[in-house]
Amino acid sequence: MKRRLRILPWLGLAMAMFLGGQWVQAAETGDATAAPTAQVDTATPGSAAPTIQIDTTTLNNGGSLKVTGKAPAGKPVYIEVWADGHDVRSSRFDSDVDKETKKRPYIFYLTAEMPAYYKILVPKDLQSKLDEAKKEGSKWSYSALLKDLGADIAYSVPAGIAIERYQSGLMASVVGSRGKLLPAMDEKESKKRSMQLVKARFRSIGRVIGASVEVQPDGSYAATLKIAKGSAPGQYKVVAVVDKKVKSEPAVFENKISFPTVYMDNAGTSMNLIYPFILSLCVAIFGVLMGAGGGFIMNPLLLTLFPVLPHTVVAGTVTPTVLFSQGSGIYNYSKIKFINWKLGAGIGCAMLLGGFIGPKLTEMVTLEQYKFAFGWILIVLAGLMFWQTTPGYLEKNKKEQAILKEFKKRAEEAAKGK
Repeated sequence: MKRRLRILPWLGLAMAMFLGGQWVQAAETGDATAAPTAQVDTATPGSAAPTIQIDTTTLNNGGSLKVTGKAPAGKPVYIEVWADGHDVRSSRFDSDVDKETKKRPYIFYLTAEMPAYYKILVPKDLQSKLDEAKKEGSKWSYSALLKDLGADIAYSVPAGIAIERYQSGLMASVVGSRGKLLPAMDEKESKKRSMQLVKARFRSIGRVIGASVEVQPDGSYAATLKIAKGSAPGQYKVVAVVDKKVKSEPAVFENKISFPTVYMDNAGTSMNLIYPFILSLCVAIFGVLMGAGGGFIMNPLLLTLFPVLPHTVVAGTVTPTVLFSQGSGIYNYSKIKFINWKLGAGIGCAMLLGGFIGPKLTEMVTLEQYKFAFGWILIVLAGLMFWQTTPGYLEKNKKEQAILKEFKKRAEEAAKGK
């Protein structure tokens, strides 16, 4: 009996070692019944990833395609679409009064990773909410609209872009500097600012949100996706979303363009070159006649006729193109001796300084602010020029009369010389 009692501790130790080995083995092989571990739910209970199909894989400078698929019954379906491989710049200067501190932050946000095309399609029965948001004009909020539509679950691609932010100020604005680079933001703040940059880049509601998804009681859905002419070429991806963590595999199609349509990387859009060529020819003739390169005319015309072009790109593009008209204008004006190089050099130094400041200020203002300032400058200049052509002004200004006579005399001499 004593011998048996002595054996019992050894049997208990052996049993403990055996069970311990089994527990370790279960942990290594992931056997949940042998060793329960914490599980992370990556999807809504009962949800299955939706399927997605598109009726074409190629578009020629935009067009329409049909998106269909099957999702869990009873769930709304949202469709996220973006250009994959073409990124553009987007910026926003935050000078609005903070509701809490009552101060203006003067922070400049900038990214170079905004998709050249981005849109979310929502259920068709939400069209009325989109119409209400459009009534707000330029004051609409992208983040508030996404939340109101329930489409925030589909917002993912721009949420991951890298954003820089700069602390600006009055002096930095005057000298055209972006300001001091601030530390990186956390994920939540970065996502919030990315939504503001989406609005700054695409401006109108119709370019970033559309209501065309029709969902049947059994979960099958269909939507029409319209890619506008002038959109970026290359590969596009389409994903169906029913939950933040439940989405389809991406469907892929390609948008193709051909000459004379060309893609402008920094503008994120394509354009047929024939129309701006004809427009520029007419403007250059009139602009040089007025003693300018025509940029003051081209700028508002391009913004009006081609609203997809960012105002920053329009301002930057027009500036060097004016050199062509001004170069030929300088040559011809020098032949008839109408250039005063001393006055020109003095004015040129001031314009050289302004050329450093202007570009930085351009990216810190919105399109509305840009149009407002530019419009008033043109109105004032037009008023002054009109006033100086009135008969009363010309009669009182003998110097103006002398210049006109000299101009007429030299023009006649130039005509005889031919």
